[in-house]
Amino acid sequence: MLFHSTLRKDLSRSFGATVVVLSTIVMTNVLIRTLGQATVGGVNPSEIMLVMGFSVLGHLTTILTLSLFISIVSTLSRMYADSEMVIWFSSGQGLASFAPPILRFAWPILLTVTVLALVVWPWSNRQAQDLSDRYEQRNDIERVAPGQFQESAGGKRVFFIDKDTPDNKTGTNVFISSNEGAVESITSAKQGLIELKKNERILNLSAGQQVLHNTQTGQVRVMDFERYEVVIDSDVKALSVNAPSMTSTLALIQDPQPRHLGELAWRLGLGMAAFNLLLLALAVATSNPRVGRSYHTALALLIFIVYYNMINVGQSWISTSRVSFSGFLLALHGGVLVLALMWIAARHFNLSWRHLLSRPTAKALTAA
Repeated sequence: MLFHSTLRKDLSRSFGATVVVLSTIVMTNVLIRTLGQATVGGVNPSEIMLVMGFSVLGHLTTILTLSLFISIVSTLSRMYADSEMVIWFSSGQGLASFAPPILRFAWPILLTVTVLALVVWPWSNRQAQDLSDRYEQRNDIERVAPGQFQESAGGKRVFFIDKDTPDNKTGTNVFISSNEGAVESITSAKQGLIELKKNERILNLSAGQQVLHNTQTGQVRVMDFERYEVVIDSDVKALSVNAPSMTSTLALIQDPQPRHLGELAWRLGLGMAAFNLLLLALAVATSNPRVGRSYHTALALLIFIVYYNMINVGQSWISTSRVSFSGFLLALHGGVLVLALMWIAARHFNLSWRHLLSRPTAKALTAA
């Protein structure tokens, strides 16, 4: 049908362009933030692109939803401005007739948003957090770049390694300066090897020398050794993930505590919001020469921001048990759905408050 194919073609062009623009903006912001984290040591510099990819995956739900919303509003507003809507209306196509082709175009996007929110969102958060935790909990030798002095995680040691192996377990020309209470020590060795023994990470030094200085007594002792062991990490534990944003949707359902219900309401709300915003876009889109073309686009962005902020607020309220899970979903998303349908019906039948209030007066005058 010409009506359906023309509308879907216009929506496809607008949606593709909007996705490219929003994705570029989000990727730029994520890249700047990731580079900032890498600068302060929160992210491995060699894994910047990987961390950025996981972060962008987490933002895809917002990008796709906003792109779909803006594309519908901009496409229909352009059709109003170019008098195409007048042609379709005069041919018997009301505003409600635009809903089937829009839904046929948007259903894959709505399905993608739902899958991203329920499945990909916790997975990407978990992967990004694992990368950050592994880099944060790396041992002191792994923090050291060859040829550079590096302070340890606790700030009590300074390391220097001339060269290291690809596995970051063996180094040559090792230098360690440590401060333990009143005793300062300087240790140098030709070679160092990292071993794991009983949940302790040990650095085995060979063919070296150690100088001990007691700052209180002033005593200095020099010791040569063939082999010397230094404890780097006294307790090496496996990483654990307990944050709701990194918990799978199935685990949230199986453990319905308040903070899990808040996260579940947020994920389900993204899919519901995408559908409701589709209907709101159909109701909002119009053209008025007196206010300009950007008026309704700005109104649509305001609606989107308010709606998404309410979803975030609802997550906080449910997590603190201020509102119930089902009650919030019904009140917010159900209320927006009813509002959108009433708005579309009013525009479809050309109803207005002024028209409804003037009808009883006209009937009374006719009867008189």
